[in-house]
Amino acid sequence: MPNEKDILTQLQKIPYPGSRHDIVTLGLVRTVTLQENNVTVHFRPSSATPDTLQRLSQKITATLSAVSGIGTVSIHTGRPSGPEAGPGPVTAPGKTPLPGVNKVIAVASGKGGVGKSTVAVNLAMAIHALGYRVGLLDADVYGPSVPLMMGTEAVPRAGHDKKIFPVEKYGISLISMGFFLDDESPVIWRGPVVMGIIRQFLRDVLWGELDYLIVDLPPGTGDASLTLAQEIPLSGGVVVSTPQDVALLDVNRGIAMFRQVHVPILGIVENMSYYLCPHCGEREEIFGHGGTAKTGLEVLGEIPLVEEVRTGGDTGKPIVLQHPEHPVSQAFRTLAARVIEASQMSIH
Repeated sequence: MPNEKDILTQLQKIPYPGSRHDIVTLGLVRTVTLQENNVTVHFRPSSATPDTLQRLSQKITATLSAVSGIGTVSIHTGRPSGPEAGPGPVTAPGKTPLPGVNKVIAVASGKGGVGKSTVAVNLAMAIHALGYRVGLLDADVYGPSVPLMMGTEAVPRAGHDKKIFPVEKYGISLISMGFFLDDESPVIWRGPVVMGIIRQFLRDVLWGELDYLIVDLPPGTGDASLTLAQEIPLSGGVVVSTPQDVALLDVNRGIAMFRQVHVPILGIVENMSYYLCPHCGEREEIFGHGGTAKTGLEVLGEIPLVEEVRTGGDTGKPIVLQHPEHPVSQAFRTLAARVIEASQMSIH
């Protein structure tokens, strides 16, 4: 008799229509319950046409019915009730899109020190270089780094009705708590204050017309990340990690957070994937290599560890801008193209 894990393994074989990802990876299977040999799948995409839902239901039924030991297969498209329902997803019924913003991509990491902000900044620059209108929201209220990495100390201009204009740099619209703090001010706000700041950055900033808004989330799964996921519909999440096991332990929490709030996970970026010697070109895998593949997510890019990435961030000239022909810049452009492709196919 198969167990719940066996059933989920079978469901991972079912791709969401138009996507490279399966329904389990996208977080669309809420729970699976077993009673004797009868299976109930609690499944509800955040938005799917009746035709898509019917096709998925038929595919789920056919896939599970072919498994030895399974009797009837029932599919519930609403929230399960009773003890088997579990805690349920964190949802916000009042999600409203940002005016003029086509897609919002969240860049997250399970822990600090993996280069998440470096990836977010260069990803934004690379998408812009491909001809798209891009904004960058620094949601790391406690440790804002976007102003430094983008080389600007400008102050956002005030608009009408207490709205503000984002700072413009390198053709990208920017907002960050770093624009409102001096270098020595400690940030000791509690959760409700942080949540309020994130809402203001979303709703009170005059973003204008953007193809993509990249959000640099703080490490972990705290108030800022949940507020963002609950406040607006996200087109997808990108997870950043280094290859070593100690980083991957925390990555799973970030993956679980995205799935809990029904945000499609576009894939994972392996940062500091290997060291590339600037003199001989020899590749050395300092932190190991390929560990991110263990997550089961699509690896969107492998970014090597090179000095130009660090100096670009410290001097406010991202490597994609300063050295566009560098192999790392090319890796970021490939990453950008894959994120764009995955977001085009993601559900909302």
